Amino acid sequence: MFLAQHRELARIRLFIDAFCAQTGFPREGGLRLNVVLEELFVNTVTHGYGGEKDAPVWVTLDPRAPGVRVTYEDTAPPFNPLAYTVEMGKIGGLGVLLTRELATAREYAYLFGRNRIRLSLAG
Repeated sequence: MFLAQHRELARIRLFIDAFCAQTGFPREGGLRLNVVLEELFVNTVTHGYGGEKDAPVWVTLDPRAPGVRVTYEDTAPPFNPLAYTVEMGKIGGLGVLLTRELATAREYAYLFGRNRIRLSLAG
């Protein structure tokens, strides 16, 4: 569990590094994983919570050959970033598009007061 504060990005990176080291997840996959989690986290803090808060963000990484399944949850108001459409030439939203494109599978649900995003990323 991480707090919705920008300084927590350093802990998230350490969490990803430890996961990669323990599972042998390839460096390139780890870099993609870092981009995706950073984008989701920054959007949660900035837009979901409206700024830094002591609110929770949960990240679970599950190694599944040939990649990883990411479960990302927060208690911000319901928002499905996977349904968000990005208009080319418009400022903003490109991180959401990038996150969707890097995932080989994706799903969103709002359950028990939490946004839950599940993504599969290749190794």
